[in-house]
Amino acid sequence: MKYYLAIDLGASSGRHIVGYTKNEEIILDEVHRFKTGMDDSLNGLVWDIPRLYQEILKGIKLAFKKYKNIESLSIDTWGVDYVLMNKEKEIPPFYAYRNKRCLKASDDVHKIVSFENLYEKTGIQFASFDTIYQLYDDLKNGRLNEATDYLMLPSYFVYKLTGIKTHEYTNESTGALLNALNKEYDYETLDKLNFPKKLFGKINQPGDFVGELLPLIQKKVGGNTKVYLCASHDTASAFESIDTDDDSIILSSGTWSLLGIKSKKAIITNESLKANYTNEGGVGYIRFLKNIMGMWIANRVKKETHLTQEYINENIFKSNYRMTFNVNDESLLSPTNMKEAILKLLPKDNQPKNDLEVFSSIYRSMALAYKNAVNELEKITSKKYKAIHVLGGGAKNDYLNSLIKEYTNLKVVVHPIEATALGNIKIQMKASKEL
Repeated sequence: MKYYLAIDLGASSGRHIVGYTKNEEIILDEVHRFKTGMDDSLNGLVWDIPRLYQEILKGIKLAFKKYKNIESLSIDTWGVDYVLMNKEKEIPPFYAYRNKRCLKASDDVHKIVSFENLYEKTGIQFASFDTIYQLYDDLKNGRLNEATDYLMLPSYFVYKLTGIKTHEYTNESTGALLNALNKEYDYETLDKLNFPKKLFGKINQPGDFVGELLPLIQKKVGGNTKVYLCASHDTASAFESIDTDDDSIILSSGTWSLLGIKSKKAIITNESLKANYTNEGGVGYIRFLKNIMGMWIANRVKKETHLTQEYINENIFKSNYRMTFNVNDESLLSPTNMKEAILKLLPKDNQPKNDLEVFSSIYRSMALAYKNAVNELEKITSKKYKAIHVLGGGAKNDYLNSLIKEYTNLKVVVHPIEATALGNIKIQMKASKEL
């Protein structure tokens, strides 16, 4: 029996999951879980990259302790964030995408390359934290002067394990750096922005073999294994977890909600630009989707109100509060207090009477955003869809799922919450010829 290890880092939590086949079914076994989360610092919101790396090593060690022989491992994380390197040395700080440093950088980039032109080339929706804007902030602040490499987070962790630097397609595609048609770096745009060409290497694909663990890593974790690239953007791996027909929409519901379809080619039109739809890389297809603020909002309010998810689940159906707000409002990206930011977006004369009503508003606002995104998608593709497949942590929220059905009038199909890990493992199995 072959065992495969998926290391899946989300913006709120990470997990190590071992997968194997039994009776023609893929079994998943979680061996380690840990918090990720951004840290506040003098430089704004940052990632504690050394801590995350130690958690990755800890999880690999636990996997080897339980499963002596592991065929391979692969790593996925959220998109757009990266580590700058000076040869073998990291260049801190390790900025998080919710850091407010990029608000001015995006304006500066658009003075050189208009967003319309950027979208025509890359097909990537506007978000102030896109990698291209983060890198431009680094350029203006001199951080690129000493950089020899930039590695998206999954590639950085793969490098730490193997000593080999890679640039995986699906994650590179998230940050408006790649040409949507040829799927390579858009050097014309990068040259206009004066980005050092040496930072951008060969584009690797999901399923590519990287190498084995470094001898020092083998000693630390108690074993050796092959390392492959999966679809290292977590949503790209989640999309690989299921097979859907052309009449279905996929909703990956986690910290972010990503709603869209698997498209044979990039869809770059005036309509898709106005709707802020994006074209991100998939495994042999384009993930044409809309980014919608997701469980980030609810999770922040849970911390602020100290309500448990169990309590919310048991009582939320009692709420009749139906007011909604724009979940993609810029004020919700990184507020000091999420609940207060939400109340400012709701009618002054019809405020929630209690915290349960706040959660009712959050979930209804998310469902409304999904409805609007579905309407935009149907208009852009000139197609009616029959079902919406829900993946990720949000898939276990029965109340939200009921609202999705109510607002979209589509059949709702719920899938296992560890969809990303499953997709990660499937890619490894294909690479080793088991699938």
